[in-house]
Amino acid sequence: MSNKAVVVYSGGMDSYTVLHTALAEGKEVYALSFNYGQRHSKELDVAAAVCAKHGIPHKIVDISAINSLMAGSSLTSEIDIPEGHYAEESMKNTVVPNRNMVLLSMAIAYAVSLEAPEVYYGAHSGDHHIYPDCRPEFVHAMNAVSKIANYEPVEIVTPFLNSSKGEILAAGLAMNLDYSDTWTCYNGREKACGKCGACNERLEAFTEQGVTDPLNYEV
Repeated sequence: MSNKAVVVYSGGMDSYTVLHTALAEGKEVYALSFNYGQRHSKELDVAAAVCAKHGIPHKIVDISAINSLMAGSSLTSEIDIPEGHYAEESMKNTVVPNRNMVLLSMAIAYAVSLEAPEVYYGAHSGDHHIYPDCRPEFVHAMNAVSKIANYEPVEIVTPFLNSSKGEILAAGLAMNLDYSDTWTCYNGREKACGKCGACNERLEAFTEQGVTDPLNYEV
């Protein structure tokens, strides 16, 4: 069986840890990132730099033309990004309609073209509350479809599906990963805002592990 694996790689700390998990498992990794019309490209720039640093084949696919079909999210439309914790009702406006189904479908197609039997992505338990397309029932259903949608079955691998953000960070720290090579903030400014849901969750994870986040923050 081929040892190739496609990794859906946003440039954030979760997908960064997934990327290195696949590498640690001896996979021949092909990283795949998407410009789907998100408000800034900082994560994509970080992802490209990491892949160049490690010599990982990397594609950034521009699908921003579909942005008009995925409206209503503060990540893709002119809606203020909410501040606070993901547990707050306001965070629902960061949901991009059907994003992971769209991205996974393309990643599966790429895997088939590469004859790669696996696609990795970074769904985790911290996202279950707010993002339906990160929940186990979505992942399991999508995986079942992925195995019958083509002549070549593709397995969707989610190493951290039932892990918290802190547990993902702990796994990465055990691999001596440098999290200055990631970007999490929903804003694309020079420094992370420290106020949005993504920053809050990230900072909580570092506090939980008793280490200092290497990123610079505005607050």
